[in-house]
Formats: sequence, C-alpha cells, structure tokens
Amino acid sequence: MKNKQILIAGAIVIILIAGIIFLAYREQGRPAGELDAFARCIKDSGAKFYGTFWCSHCKSQKEMFGASQKYLPYIECSTPDGQGQNQICKDNKIEGYPTWVFVDGSRQSGEVALEDLATKTGCALP
Repeated sequence: MKNKQILIAGAIVIILIAGIIFLAYREQGRPAGELDAFARCIKDSGAKFYGTFWCSHCKSQKEMFGASQKYLPYIECSTPDGQGQNQICKDNKIEGYPTWVFVDGSRQSGEVALEDLATKTGCALP
C-alpha cells in the first residue's frame, strides 16, 4: 500500500514538473534569435508596428517573434499612464492596436500572422 502511494505521488510530481516546463517554454515563444533576420527585414522594409504596453494583442504579436521582437519596428502609442495616445500615433491616425502600416500605405489591424507579414514586406520567413 505504501509503495502504491509513493508511486502515485511520484507520478503527480513528474506531471507537475512536465507542466511547468511546458508552460515555461510556451511563454518564451520562439528560440532566441530564430527570427532576427526576419524582424530586421520587416523594419528595413519600412513597415511600422503601432501598439501599446497594455494591449494583450500587441503582447501576443511581439511574442510571435520571441527574443527577436527587439528588432521589430515597434512604436509605442500609449502615454506612460495608459490614459492617452502619443502624438506620433495621433498624426498617423492609429485607432486600434496593434496596427501595422506598410510602405505601400496599406494597414492591417489586430494580430497579423507571420506569413502575412512576410507577404506584405517581401521578407523571407525562415
């Protein structure tokens, strides 16, 4: 009976550890550097990514790039208190977040798939 309890407790611990590892990996997004060239190409294409620090969809969009998000052409639209919009976003008539503006003048609002970003910017997706 004691061996069965130890076995069950061990199985529970293993499942918990596996769950924690899974969640930690999922939170990291893509491996470091995997999309560096893609993100840099998007920036070099002249595309702009408008968002706010408080926007969950903006956060999800960034997480699609993992550690490579630091190379995105991200423009913060929120004032530090989260109550207003920065002038650059007003000037560009940004009304929702995230909003991508491409060099041809077209816009896409909401989370944009990496494949769509590749098509709109001419950048190769690895």
